[in-house]
Amino acid sequence: MTETPPAPPPRTASAILAALAALFVGVGLARFAYTPLLPAVVAAGWFGPDQAAYLGAANLGGYLLGAIAGRRLMAHASRAAPLLMLATAATFLACAAPLPFWWFVLWRFVSGLTGGALMVIAAPAALRIVPPARRGLAGGLIFAGVGLGIAGSGILVPLLLTVGLGAAWATVGALAVGVTVATWRGWPPDIAMSRGDTVAATTGRPWPLSATVLIVVYGVIAAGLVPHMVFLVDFVARGLGAGITAGSGWWVVFGASATVGPAIFGALADRIGFDNALACALTLQIGAIGVLLISTGPLALALTSVVVGAYVPGSAPLVLGRLREIFHDPVRQQIAWSRGTIVFSLGQAGSAWLLSVVFAHTGDHRVLFGFGAGAFALALLLDRVAAVIDARRRHTV
Repeated sequence: MTETPPAPPPRTASAILAALAALFVGVGLARFAYTPLLPAVVAAGWFGPDQAAYLGAANLGGYLLGAIAGRRLMAHASRAAPLLMLATAATFLACAAPLPFWWFVLWRFVSGLTGGALMVIAAPAALRIVPPARRGLAGGLIFAGVGLGIAGSGILVPLLLTVGLGAAWATVGALAVGVTVATWRGWPPDIAMSRGDTVAATTGRPWPLSATVLIVVYGVIAAGLVPHMVFLVDFVARGLGAGITAGSGWWVVFGASATVGPAIFGALADRIGFDNALACALTLQIGAIGVLLISTGPLALALTSVVVGAYVPGSAPLVLGRLREIFHDPVRQQIAWSRGTIVFSLGQAGSAWLLSVVFAHTGDHRVLFGFGAGAFALALLLDRVAAVIDARRRHTV
């Protein structure tokens, strides 16, 4: 009787590339390609400035719902992720003509929905087949997909707009389709996960306090990133009087740093541990944002753009890695990451609304950056509390 040959090991490189592509399409393009498209939508007369801003809010609302719903798709990531990527591509194609406002709201909401779900399921699906000693770098490479979307859209969209606004929307959609098809077979096999497994993971054992605090930290990090993500270009262009060209130039620097930041932070975590790497990264953010409170020269702008840009997607692999250290059960890891993504989206949306109100009343960008530096100081304090709690928990086990 012939023996059945053992199944080949999962291809980690293909899985990492597939997850990177998912975040490139679902978050990098779906959210950040709209940033350079927004002024073109207004200039072309498709919508007014207020309506265009609501389209951004629709995307954030969809992202929150997608993060909540994404947990139900974790056991089917290899099938769900490519379909979510195709749905994201469809949202760009659907917006390639000046149709009614409600039509755009619908599709921008869907793009947020798919992006939130992909953020929850993509990285855990790939990282579970990566050796533990390489998960920091692997996670960094996956989340670099967000940075590639920021930098790529910042370069590609202005070029496409010279052809036409509709052509720009359609081409970004076609790019998303191509990336999806190219990486479709890279997803690793799914792990069977019954409802009983999920119930047991959430009710069978106590939920560590350190994990809850860490998830709160992730939400505070989201709040701290908003001043740069939303107001950096406006600060340079209008606040410093340097003009939109200079503001866009620093945004390109910001995006370029976002492409390499996750891998750098991930590699650091492989060397010194996720706990220490997260603390170091938070400390860097305090300095990189706080420098704008005392200087606005080219060196200060370069420092803040590079360091904070690297951390926009770089925060995710560090927090995910810490959660994987706290939980050894894959089901609990995925549940914790889903909760973290939900809290991150809440922190981001809530602080964006708050800072918009504050800026409308003060008109002072430095108040916003002071808020960002303070948020990261609070995040660092809470992170150290979480580390102490986790250390005590491990000592008593």
